[in-house]
Amino acid sequence: MSCTVALSNSPVFSPSRVPSPSSPSPSSPSSPLRILRIQKAPLSNLIRASSTTSDCSSSSTVLKRKRPTRLDLPVLGSMSFGNFPVTTPSGVAGLVEVEGDGYYVCCKRGRKGVMEDRHSALVNIQGDSKQGVFGIFDGHGGVKAAEFAAENLNKNIMDEVGNTTDDKIGEAVKNGYLKTDSEFLNQEVRGGSCCVTALIQKGNLVVSNAGDCRAVVSRGGIAEALTSDHRPSRQDEKDRIEALGGYVDSCHGVWRIQGSLAVSRSIGDQYLKQWVTAEPETRILGLKPELEFLVLASDGLWDTVSNQEAVDIARPLCTDISTQQPLSACRKLIDLSVSRGSLDDISVMIVQLGQFC
Repeated sequence: MSCTVALSNSPVFSPSRVPSPSSPSPSSPSSPLRILRIQKAPLSNLIRASSTTSDCSSSSTVLKRKRPTRLDLPVLGSMSFGNFPVTTPSGVAGLVEVEGDGYYVCCKRGRKGVMEDRHSALVNIQGDSKQGVFGIFDGHGGVKAAEFAAENLNKNIMDEVGNTTDDKIGEAVKNGYLKTDSEFLNQEVRGGSCCVTALIQKGNLVVSNAGDCRAVVSRGGIAEALTSDHRPSRQDEKDRIEALGGYVDSCHGVWRIQGSLAVSRSIGDQYLKQWVTAEPETRILGLKPELEFLVLASDGLWDTVSNQEAVDIARPLCTDISTQQPLSACRKLIDLSVSRGSLDDISVMIVQLGQFC
């Protein structure tokens, strides 16, 4: 079964579903990702079954599959977004590993039984290997918001960026978030998703977040958080919510909005939308050699692993030319978090920034 769904050379994607053993997801044979497939019954078996049925009804007609009409679509890039399979090539239940073009992902399902994290990556945009946009999405109240954001946010960001000037790129990213939020709310589906994204374009690194997914960069081995978690305990977020007529209180040591949600920004969460905004905070840096790699992760990691610990563990596997294994670094970070008692879904993506300089 596929570790991820990868679509190439098309900006249009079908809605994803969490795959099950009875409905395997197709995958692109040209994708650079390592993808696990399950064996399907050959088409000849289907034709034979149809022929047998026809014989029983004294008919020699054989049912054939009709070829769909070909669609000619413009080339945008190569995209991956993360559906969650039952197992991975290693046979470990509840684990996803993806090795892409300059990025590496490991996701582990928590104790809830349903994986609500998703990831996405769009690279080689318009054939430019120095451009890419990446995201980690942590769903709550169901997986629908995280799935929707994984399939649409990167594309919406690129659409907005393509229609603006370089000095307005932060505004373009914000519009991409708000557009994705509006589109999801129009579906009238419950749930929400925290997001963190990283856009690499024209020698700049543009990092944005809404919620408590976090981005940390290694600057010559020193961890630097590029985002700030949006939680109701943050004084400016508390003030914003109360100014809008809402309230924030602590329940069993966790600060919540209206006694419910423990994050103050997200995509979705329609029933709290008066106070929970999808507007991200954005930081823009020039790509320089001292910026070695970027860690994007859900709060399942950051609740138990500090920023500097993450960099210290990942750096030897990301910067040593003779032993580079960024995917192993993702796995080690997850293992550390689990060993410290994390019960949450954990998703970690490492982006090798040197590849995009």
